Order: sequence, then structure tokens, then C-alpha cells
Amino acid sequence: MNLAIRDVRHNFARFILTVLGLGMLLMIVMGMGGIYRGLIEDATLLVDRIDADFWVVQRDTRGPFAEVSRVPLLLEDRLRSVEGVAGARAFVSHTIQREHRGLPLRVGVQGLSWPEDKGAWLPIVQGRPLAHPHYEMVADELLGLGLGEKVALGKDTYTVVGLTRAMVGQGGDGLAFFTVSDALAIQNDTPGEAIRLEREARRVRADENGIASTNPGLLEMADAPAASIPAVAPSQASAILVSLEPGADPQEVANVLNGWTDISVHTTAGQRDLLLTGSVDKARRQIGLFTAILVTISAIIMALILYTLTLDKVHDIAMLKLMGARNTMILGLIVQQAVMMGALGYGIAYYIGIWLFPRFPRRVIVVESDLVLLAVIVLFISVLSSILGIAKAMSIQPNEVLS
Repeated sequence: MNLAIRDVRHNFARFILTVLGLGMLLMIVMGMGGIYRGLIEDATLLVDRIDADFWVVQRDTRGPFAEVSRVPLLLEDRLRSVEGVAGARAFVSHTIQREHRGLPLRVGVQGLSWPEDKGAWLPIVQGRPLAHPHYEMVADELLGLGLGEKVALGKDTYTVVGLTRAMVGQGGDGLAFFTVSDALAIQNDTPGEAIRLEREARRVRADENGIASTNPGLLEMADAPAASIPAVAPSQASAILVSLEPGADPQEVANVLNGWTDISVHTTAGQRDLLLTGSVDKARRQIGLFTAILVTISAIIMALILYTLTLDKVHDIAMLKLMGARNTMILGLIVQQAVMMGALGYGIAYYIGIWLFPRFPRRVIVVESDLVLLAVIVLFISVLSSILGIAKAMSIQPNEVLS
């Protein structure tokens, strides 16, 4: 009979508890890698899925997903006049938190340039894309909203006409898609009392400056909505998405747009890189550090357990040496136990993780390449952790069987 298996049977309870503990540690390591993959997927989800050649954003900003960006809606017309540009459409992105059904509802609001973009590219699992310019929304399943459900946001009520799956923002919040006008209405919603106070403040400023006495019409304008006052800036989008004509040279178009001093231009690949080297970078490094620490802890635990098991077998190893057993047999006993421990721990980690990861609040994406890499790491630390036990076993003398 194999000596390693026989020894495991002899110390079965200790071996199983060690494997379970190791499996839980490896599951956390596996989960850390999956969280990192999910973080990248969530951060770059819209950038990868939206069909755009260029993202035109506010000057010296990195785009709507990395920081605040504001560009005028009229920029669409300027961009359409550039040679090589096939189309330009506004895009709005911001996050809100409201109360719905007595519970907090945190939503990543995304505004689509209806009717050019109705959201047909979204992974809709129930319902349909946007079909009307107002009061419709396509929501992700993560938000817990039902098809046909009505949600009050600001002064308007929106009906859920479609449900998507796995459309999550980089903060882990479910995304909801509206038309640009509705997304801006949600973003710029102001309570009625705040509107009344602002209108009164306009009248006071007009009286204090003496303008009202020479131009009484200003007092009438003071009571009008802000959007109708010429001095107030019009609504602004987060970015303008540009599509190029077939055969157009992207570099030439980019050179023209880069000459405009009020905007910055990013390609889809450049926008993705800015996200990964910016808002996601610190999280990536932190997760990598935790993963390295957990792998080190796993190796230390395995080494200590194997050393303890070797100490328990001092008499048996001395007897084997007295009987003329080769050192390779004793070495194989310890290495085989280490590999068995690592393999079983990896299996426990995999099956528990497959069951547990879908229940995490953030997406955990475990890919095959990560599983293979972790298996190689587990094999390496299994062999490495057996060195301490091997060193102790090799130092045991045959005459210790008498002690």
C-alpha cells in the first residue's frame, strides 16, 4: 500500500481539517482574481459595447466614467460638419440614489441619444428597447425592478419597458437606460421650493443692480424657467459619441478634433486604457497584494502542517531507515502528502467557489486561464512547503527508534 495514503488514513481527521482550511484560503484567492476580473469588466462594459470610434469629452478630462465631463449638446452639430464623421450622438452618465418601495435604489443612469440610439445593442432578456422619447427606461435585473413597473424619479414617472442582464457600472450599481432628455431631467431635477427661492433671488439681484428700473421685462423673465433665460447655459451631455464614415482615416479626423481647444478626444481603446490606469488601478494593485499575501499564508500553513505530521512520524521514519528504506521513499511520502493536500484543497476551493461566487454583491468572473494559473501555483507551493518536512525527515537517525 502507498505509504502516503496509509499515513493519511492514520491522521485522517487532521488531514481533512487541514484540507478544508486550505481549500477555503484557495477559494478566497480564486475569488480575489474573479473580483479583479469583474471589476475590469464592469469598468469597461459600456466602453466596449457602445459602438463609437471616438469619445469627445470636456477638455483635459478622461471621460464620463472616470470623472465629471460636461460638453454642450450643440457640439453634435459641430462634429457632424467634420469631414469623415458619419454621425454624432450625445451620451449622459451619472449615478443617483432614490427610495423605491421603501428601500434605497441606487441607479447608474445612462442617457441614449434617441432616436439614433434606442438601446437595441443592449442585452435585453425581457421586453424591448426604448420606443418613445420620454418616460421609458430599460433597467438591469440587478435593480430588482419588474417589467412594466413604474419608478418615480424627480418630477416624472418612468415605466420599465425592458430588462437587461449583467449591465453593471464600475461601482457595482445596476444600470438603467433612458433617452438623453430624460437622463438630463433626472440629473437636473430641483425641488419646487428651491426653484421658488431661485426665482425670488433673481428679482432681488435685478432690483439691487438697478437693472429692473431700466428694463422691467427682466422681472417677468425672473419668474420663467431657467432654461428659457438666455444667460443660463443650456443642458450639457457627458460626452458626444462619434462614428466615422467607412474608409475615413481616424488619425486625420482626430487631428482635426484635437485642434479644438474646448474638447478632448479619446478612441475607444484609449478610453478603456484611461479607465484601467486610473480609477481601477489602485483596486487592481490592492487585490493583487491581498492575493499574494493569501498565497504566502497558504504555503506557510501547508509547511507547518507537513512539518507537524513529520514530527508525529519520527519513530516510524527512524524504523523505516533502520529497516534499510531508501531516502527517496521517505521523501516521496512527504511530497505525495503535500500534493494530495494541495489537490484536494484546490478541488474544494473550486466547487465551493462555483456555488458561492454568484451570490456575491459584485460580479466575480473566474476564467479558465486564472484557474490553470492557480493550479500551477498550488502545485508549486505544495512542493515548496514540503521542504521543511523533508529536511526534518532527512535529519532523523535510525537509532532514534529506541528513544
